[in-house]
Amino acid sequence: MGSLAVSPTFPFLTTIPTDDKELAQLAPFTVSLPNGFLPLSPPPTKLPPSFSTLSSLLARMPIRTATGDPGLLATFNLGEMLLRELPDLTNEVDKVQDDLRTVGALYRDYCFLASAYLLEPCHERHVKGEGYGLGRQRLPAVLARPLARVAAISGFKPFMEYAGSYALFNYRLEDPARGMEYGNLRLIRAFEHGLDQSSSEAGFVLVHVDMVQNSGRLVEGAVNALSACGDGDRKAFNAGLEGVVEAMVMVNGVMDGMWKKSKPNDYNSFRTFIFGITKQSMFPHGVVYEGVSEEPMSFRGESGANDSMIPLCDNLLEIKMPETPLTEILSDFRSYRPGNHREFLEWVRDRARDVGVRDYAMMDRQSAVLYLHALNQVRDFRWRHWCFTREYILKKTAHPTATGGSPIVLWLPNQLFSVYDQMMVVEHGIDGLPECRDIMDLVHSQRKTLEKEVDKYCSERST
Repeated sequence: MGSLAVSPTFPFLTTIPTDDKELAQLAPFTVSLPNGFLPLSPPPTKLPPSFSTLSSLLARMPIRTATGDPGLLATFNLGEMLLRELPDLTNEVDKVQDDLRTVGALYRDYCFLASAYLLEPCHERHVKGEGYGLGRQRLPAVLARPLARVAAISGFKPFMEYAGSYALFNYRLEDPARGMEYGNLRLIRAFEHGLDQSSSEAGFVLVHVDMVQNSGRLVEGAVNALSACGDGDRKAFNAGLEGVVEAMVMVNGVMDGMWKKSKPNDYNSFRTFIFGITKQSMFPHGVVYEGVSEEPMSFRGESGANDSMIPLCDNLLEIKMPETPLTEILSDFRSYRPGNHREFLEWVRDRARDVGVRDYAMMDRQSAVLYLHALNQVRDFRWRHWCFTREYILKKTAHPTATGGSPIVLWLPNQLFSVYDQMMVVEHGIDGLPECRDIMDLVHSQRKTLEKEVDKYCSERST
């Protein structure tokens, strides 16, 4: 079971401080058992008064504002108004740098404004039925300098990220007493109609938040399984795997609600604003961040692939990915997660290898069955993600790259085929596991379906 060279524990939080001053000093995305990969507390909705101009622009920015009126993106006037009104507030950022929750809110808000500014021309062309064309190739210093500063303090890239800005730090509770139930969640910032909770933009983001609120149970199950594997405690190991399976069943159940809460026909109307710079035709030479660097910079866009739940499962279950350029993209995505998430995922990966989770599971029939069920939940997640890609994107647009800069047809199947392969290894490792026949029948048939669909879209797109 390995040399136990990796620390057997990780310093995640078992409880969350209730004191606001103590919370302000902690990185908002510190992994915790109560919240998992969600921030330690609901994100701030208001900025300090010194950032009133930034707040004003963000309130007027969406295509449909909170009042229901057309916003600056609806009239394609955001860029002009930003250059006219926004001062360089980098010095104000330095005054609040010790309050990490406020810095996180500033990072979120500067990211929204930067993406809207850079991609506004692409949105205008898209609305007219044209191709995206080029985005703005330079980010003005009034945006670039404070964005670079809050990103450096927060440990993020100076561009919109899934956790730190677009999704997991972008929700509020309509009624704090009702907690995290879906109907009580609202967006703080939006590009299109997202300030309306019933909109597809709101549904797209809030379903992700709703999924991740189950990640505390996932973290607990994974940590317990690792601890028990290291101790050779079969009963506790199986209980840990059961916890992982139960958490992922809940995550997948919430994920399936995306179909109703965010409609396929609506997605591409707000997708324009979550594209990145890397590998995108809109920014063929990168973007110059004025006042930061005259060398063009390039960052991947917002992507649900940057969530930490499936990478946790990959690392815990020791899912082997092929050595391909597509897997290199998967590795690159690691740097687009909160720092504490990255550290935790690396610890899980190293600890799982050290204690030999996969081999230990295969030494016992009950453990092997639970291990297969855990793999099946990863398969279910990734298959549904592929189905979303097919219905929301492949059938709606010919743009060849996903928002994060990965090849839209080939990237997800790269990971999904690896899960199928590992499930088949488990199947053959213990006399076919007849008690899991229904799962494996689905795996074999689904793999054939995926192969046909990938071939179809590759052929249509000359990929």
